[in-house]
Amino acid sequence: MNIGESVNIALTAIRANKMRSILTLIGIIIGVMTIIAMQSLITGLRNSINQQVTILGSNVFQVQKYPAIQTGQLDKKYRNRKDITLEQALAVKKNVTSAKAVGAEVNTWGRTIVYKDKKTTPNVLVFGTTPEFLTNNGYEIENGRFLTEQDVHYKNSNAVIGVDVVEKLFPNENPIGRDVKMDGQRYQVIGVFEKKGQVLGNSLDNVVVMPITRFEKQFGKWRSVSILVQSYTSETYQETLDQTIGVLRAVRKVPFGEDNDFEIFTNDTLIDFFDNLTKYVRIVAIAIASISLLVAGVGIMNIMLVSVTERTREIGIRKSLGAKKRDILWQFLIEAIVLSEFGGIIGIIIGLGIGKLVESITPVPADVPFGTVIFGLVFCSGVGILFGVYPALKAARMDPIEALGFE
Repeated sequence: MNIGESVNIALTAIRANKMRSILTLIGIIIGVMTIIAMQSLITGLRNSINQQVTILGSNVFQVQKYPAIQTGQLDKKYRNRKDITLEQALAVKKNVTSAKAVGAEVNTWGRTIVYKDKKTTPNVLVFGTTPEFLTNNGYEIENGRFLTEQDVHYKNSNAVIGVDVVEKLFPNENPIGRDVKMDGQRYQVIGVFEKKGQVLGNSLDNVVVMPITRFEKQFGKWRSVSILVQSYTSETYQETLDQTIGVLRAVRKVPFGEDNDFEIFTNDTLIDFFDNLTKYVRIVAIAIASISLLVAGVGIMNIMLVSVTERTREIGIRKSLGAKKRDILWQFLIEAIVLSEFGGIIGIIIGLGIGKLVESITPVPADVPFGTVIFGLVFCSGVGILFGVYPALKAARMDPIEALGFE
């Protein structure tokens, strides 16, 4: 008997016992569905962070007072740190010889921008920064110009705005040269950023950027400054990072042997945090799937033992006509594999459907994890073999005479 004929017999047996087969496959369906759905969403979200939006520019790292990603209450050792100042940023710019660009920035969130009778919602992110902001943060200018050293030196009331702000305030006119107001202060729009997109559902285009000196004049100097440093190439990245740490430890008077009193943030920081966070989600998903597949495996063994008993006379007839032990073994083993794979395919379809449904109603993207799909199918085959081998051996070892006389 060839494999194709064995598969056909297996499908016929499944069709003949539809309800029994479906009940047996529920465990496999739930297990595979859980893995596929979770992996689809996790993979999609990770790819969105890693590929679709890059927060920092190429070969850029950021130095800041606190960890970029915080969970729970901020530890006392972070709260007691001294602020990073603009003067310290200038020291990095002067002394880090391997850096291509060194910029400084501070920000405040929740501001409202007003133009004539129009105004934005109070959720605009406002940056005070230096001319290096563009390359360090991966922004481009679509219209007008960006800030210059003269803007910073003279504390000019100039601003560069994002696409979201333009759409709210200037739907039918060119914003360049227009004056907008923020907290009662007037700023002239000198440039507009190209559209940058979103990260984790948050727009990177709902921004206003002004000289850091003008920002500190309006909002005060009590905020800690973030320093953004770009190396010339990826090969000099580590050297630039080491030099920056050395300069900051010196100007901040960090004692020898003590930890840095500042944090380094890179594009990989968010990915590493996401991987650590989802590690536990994956473990839970695998645990649920494993329990479901174990229960399903026992169900497959049970249904195959019942099938062997019901088809005892058939086995006796086949053996009397010359069927060998391996033919009977393969017939029932393939039937167990087909039964398991049938449940796996249903689980994959439902899992992908759940991923796409979540993608359609939330900002969370879903990517088809083909590697996980293949793994799921292979694992289902393994379940079929593991729990189907005993019933198959039992059928193969039957005495043909006793089988023919079975009532």
